Amino acid sequence: MQTNRFSQIILTFGVIIIVVIMLQYLKSANMVSIGFSELVDRVNNGEVMEVNIEKNSGRVVGKFKQGSDAIRSHDNKESFTSVIETEFTDELIAMMRENNVKFDIVPVSFWDTLLSPNTLLLVLVFTIPIVFLFWLMNRQMQSGGNNQAINFGKSRARLASDGKKKITFADVAGVDEAVEELREVVDFLRDPKKYEALGAEIPKGVLLVGPPGCGKTHLAKAVAGEANVPFFYISGSDFVEMFVGVGASRVRDLFDQAKRRAPCLIFIDELDAVGRHRGTGIGGTHDEREQTLNQMLVEMDGFEANSGIIVLAATNRPDVLDPALLRPGRFDRRVVVDAPDLSGRLHILQIYTKNKPMSADIDLRALAQRTPGFSGADLKNAVNEAALLAARRGETRVTSEDLFEAVDRVVAGPERKSRIINEHEKQVIAYHELGHAIVSHELENTDPVHKISILPRGQALGYTLNFPAEDRFLISKKQILDRVSMALGGRAAEEIVFGDITTGASNDLERSTQMIRDMITKYGMSEELGPIQFGRTNENPFLGKSFGEDRNYSDEVAYRIDEEVRRLVMGCYDRALEVLRINRRKMDYLASILIREEHLDRDDFVRLMDEDVPDDFTPTPLKPNSSTTAALRAKERAERVHTEKQRQDQPWRPGTAPAG
Repeated sequence: MQTNRFSQIILTFGVIIIVVIMLQYLKSANMVSIGFSELVDRVNNGEVMEVNIEKNSGRVVGKFKQGSDAIRSHDNKESFTSVIETEFTDELIAMMRENNVKFDIVPVSFWDTLLSPNTLLLVLVFTIPIVFLFWLMNRQMQSGGNNQAINFGKSRARLASDGKKKITFADVAGVDEAVEELREVVDFLRDPKKYEALGAEIPKGVLLVGPPGCGKTHLAKAVAGEANVPFFYISGSDFVEMFVGVGASRVRDLFDQAKRRAPCLIFIDELDAVGRHRGTGIGGTHDEREQTLNQMLVEMDGFEANSGIIVLAATNRPDVLDPALLRPGRFDRRVVVDAPDLSGRLHILQIYTKNKPMSADIDLRALAQRTPGFSGADLKNAVNEAALLAARRGETRVTSEDLFEAVDRVVAGPERKSRIINEHEKQVIAYHELGHAIVSHELENTDPVHKISILPRGQALGYTLNFPAEDRFLISKKQILDRVSMALGGRAAEEIVFGDITTGASNDLERSTQMIRDMITKYGMSEELGPIQFGRTNENPFLGKSFGEDRNYSDEVAYRIDEEVRRLVMGCYDRALEVLRINRRKMDYLASILIREEHLDRDDFVRLMDEDVPDDFTPTPLKPNSSTTAALRAKERAERVHTEKQRQDQPWRPGTAPAG
């Protein structure tokens, strides 16, 4: 606003100067300039009617007798000094008296000099750069970023625009309970009398909590689309600056704007950026952030009541928030926005595929069953990836193959077709993945195998996808042990088939060890150590990570924990070895097919596991490892050299040929 006003002042000033210059030039448009000698001749010839002599300027203005043209004379060469100028002036006055020419001597006024065209042009030429420089500096001061000076303490909250496409609760799926909680907030804003008649007060704050990508910000957009009230939105990081007091000032300005537009909604995204626990000294705590949080606490529920203002906030770190921020009267409600279940994923897929050309044979329920644990953002990304794959192939519709391939890309990454794998490593990868799949198929408490592939994808050389048939929220000890056996099945297959092991099982070993250690220390499922929890519980990593383990047990117990972990892991490994030895011939049969086809879907894998191996099947010979072949050659070469040296070192005996 101030920048526009400054620009208008500059524009007006320039227009005035240009108009004055034009008027001065129009005034002198009919005037003829003549020299001093010509003026004298015309005065002597009686052609001049009247003359005005400007005092001490050397400028003469007059009129001819014939016509209305004005004349002016200025001889620059003869007006350097006042003596010469005075002499010529006296001579001109004498001539005009002899020829009865009317004349007058007038002083030169300040305004005549100032408003002369030459002076105005000089002013305009020198003023424009200076004015432009000041305008540029003022614009930089008024612009956003770190150069903001005048509006430094103003809130950066933006008001939701009515012209954009609105998102409503109909566009939200998979979080029905959260929608119901927020629908009550919207209903209160639309009809507050219904609640006030019963003496009910709407919560002043609603905190949306959940892992990233589950729809917290999307829910806030839906509230903005449903509520017919002003909706301010801002990020928690927009409050905090390096200068102490700026964040508190922005909080005050935000709530002042909200009070003027009450009833209204304020949405603060990533609340943990400003609402961290005070006095911890962790995470860059300083006075500025604490003052900002203190001001927010006062504005939400302080001495003055903010009636009609409801604060929505979202975070995936509720464990680090200050307790004063979470107490009743500030954030009264905590709404959990978690990953959707099967029906929620199906509804989300229906929303995201609604405006895309899809093939008629697509089964969205099968796709939803194949994506357990996917958040709304993951599902949206998968649908978008499917559309990109279809467009890349020049198709006009998205097919089910595109969707399943997109899910694999989201889970494991894109296929790396350029990576060249030799025959030996391809066999190792095939047996490794089949070790996972066969153990998972034979054990009772594991998830069904959906796909086996030996094509490199992302960081993996091969992968086996297991998805549960239904959503589960509890896991038993037997399920953990069977999952560990399945994870170790790849290493067990390498040992059985090749008599050697590779580095491909490193991630399997890490996951297996962690599952067993959590089973012992967190869930108390060890018969040796009993139902005791050892160490601090590390909750969902999306909802806050601990900075270190609170070790509440002795070194002796730590040794027993390590021994129990080793015992259970080795037990699961022996179980995987037993399953694969029983199914060795079937594993060889499936490996030959997997190496040829490069991937197996669930239906093909189950069918092959249920069928008997053909009697005429012969296992594919194992390809030698290039490094093993090189080692054997080096060994043979060393043996030949040693034999030759021994032969040369033997003494010569009669009847034998000499050495060499």
